[in-house]
Amino acid sequence: MLHRAITLCLCAVLLGACASRPAAPPAVVAELAPGGTLRAAINFGNPILATKDPATGQPRGVSVDISRELAARLGVSLELVTFEAAGKVVEAARSGAWDVAFVAIDPARAQDMLQTSPYVVIEGAYLVAADSPMLRNVDVDREGVRIAVGKGSAYDLFLARQLKHALIVYAPTSPAVTDLFIAQKLEVAAGVKQQLEADAKRVPGLRLLPGRFMVINQALATPKGRDAGARYLNQFVEEMKTSGFVAKALARHGIEGAAVAAAGG
Repeated sequence: MLHRAITLCLCAVLLGACASRPAAPPAVVAELAPGGTLRAAINFGNPILATKDPATGQPRGVSVDISRELAARLGVSLELVTFEAAGKVVEAARSGAWDVAFVAIDPARAQDMLQTSPYVVIEGAYLVAADSPMLRNVDVDREGVRIAVGKGSAYDLFLARQLKHALIVYAPTSPAVTDLFIAQKLEVAAGVKQQLEADAKRVPGLRLLPGRFMVINQALATPKGRDAGARYLNQFVEEMKTSGFVAKALARHGIEGAAVAAAGG
């Protein structure tokens, strides 16, 4: 009797969980998981979104949690396609290597993908030597200033449009920016504020300029041509924000320096 009661309770829990997840329309499933598996691009280049579990080496983080929830909504299996840099994720969109991705909103990326409203807002910051004469973000764009930036990152795209005088020097990935900045004795490193704060603690003699030079709106994306899928993703993102799912994921993974984007934003 006890075994039967436990089984019935478990079934009720599972049925309740299924009922709380509305099934996605077949047309949406066909677009977002055409092979029966949702291939989600996970970018290790942004530690706010995803990292490798130190014990297992497996991907973990906010984008992984959202991918699992999305796959459950679609009723399909999940494959995590990992990348070391945002630029590599964008390049892979052209080869059809993934079905959904987590990328910063940028007009240049809209050429190859459809993006949702943002789910997380991240700050971009500048890192300089402790004895640098630069005190403010506006001091950076000057002749002779060289800025280390992760190639293909949101910072790269933004600064390439905004800078008038300073020179961009490319690191292969965003996590490699500070090491390049030090090795080549550059004047500035640009990147995710949280990553640069960690680097400033790791390497003596560095400091962050106060404030931020840009705000990065992180969104879900799917390759162009999947219009029904993109509409569903946008509704999904809004629900993930308003339900508290994103906020809980940020807290669960101990993420600081990021905020849940405003509803409808």
